[in-house]
Amino acid sequence: MLNVAILGASGYTGAELLRLLLNHPKVAIRALTAERHAGKPYAQVFPQFAMLDLPDLQKIDTLDWSGIDFVFCALPHGTTQPIIAALPSHVRVVDLSADFRLETPEAYEAVYGAPHEQPALLKDAVYGLSEIEREAISKARLVANPGCYPTGAQLPLIPLLAKDLIDADSLIIDSKSGATGAGRSPKEGLLFCEVSDGIHAYGIGTHRHGPEIDQGLSKAAGRDLRVRFTPHLMPMSRGILSTIYVTMKPGVGLHDLRQALESRYEGEAFVHVLADGQAPQTRHVRGTNHVLISLHPDRNANQAILVSAEDNLVKGASGQAIQNMNIMMGYQETLGLTLTAQFP
Repeated sequence: MLNVAILGASGYTGAELLRLLLNHPKVAIRALTAERHAGKPYAQVFPQFAMLDLPDLQKIDTLDWSGIDFVFCALPHGTTQPIIAALPSHVRVVDLSADFRLETPEAYEAVYGAPHEQPALLKDAVYGLSEIEREAISKARLVANPGCYPTGAQLPLIPLLAKDLIDADSLIIDSKSGATGAGRSPKEGLLFCEVSDGIHAYGIGTHRHGPEIDQGLSKAAGRDLRVRFTPHLMPMSRGILSTIYVTMKPGVGLHDLRQALESRYEGEAFVHVLADGQAPQTRHVRGTNHVLISLHPDRNANQAILVSAEDNLVKGASGQAIQNMNIMMGYQETLGLTLTAQFP
């Protein structure tokens, strides 16, 4: 059995990690951490786990690392760097924060407003977009789990940019997310009366996931790109729907885009290209590690619309983290993740 610790187990992604890992046949949960809730039984924080025999929550600095093989870091960005740097060398890590997603210290500081404390670790980290970076992930000690918005944006676009089928300079990504994407910490803007019965854009032109999306799409295109990306908060708990507008290169048709996507994701367990005329809904992936992608003609002959749906807590966070663990450990990639959507 793989002995696993979840750091930051009192947050939404930590709880989702635990929910999924409890179904994993090769994992034993050995430690759960939370600073504010240290010393409490886990069921005091998440009562849905009351019927299970789980370790009590504890502070990170009290962990006995000798019995831990693998760590999921579900901590706020900016807090993970010194913790991962201090881990014993035998421990492998998937970090769900943003601390190791951007490839250079300069890019990190520009986005997050503080110097990166562990540039050597940053250099060694592998970006964990599972279907795209599988080989590098399999050899990594530290994997930076992608952000939720970048997962739903990059998976439809990378195959099209790699084959030079679309104009890389005119991409528009319009994404809508449930409130769990903002985490569990109390915030006035996430109160029920602030979120319900409405929708609003936020981080307009400045959202920190924009540079992460730029980084992945630039690699696919072979040159620097800067996309137009706007996120929106929806009155729902979970899910992301991304509507992506592309301009096709001369001589390229919608069938070419479809062929590129179907060819790239043929045989993939979690990325699915829908048939003509179908469009994904967030409820169709709720609670699962699946991403659904559809293609649609625009009213303008040289343009097309892509739509992707994912669960921000699963494929956008904890599920992809477990998928990456499976790749790193040489396990079957779907272990712990064979779930159907929670609808209705």
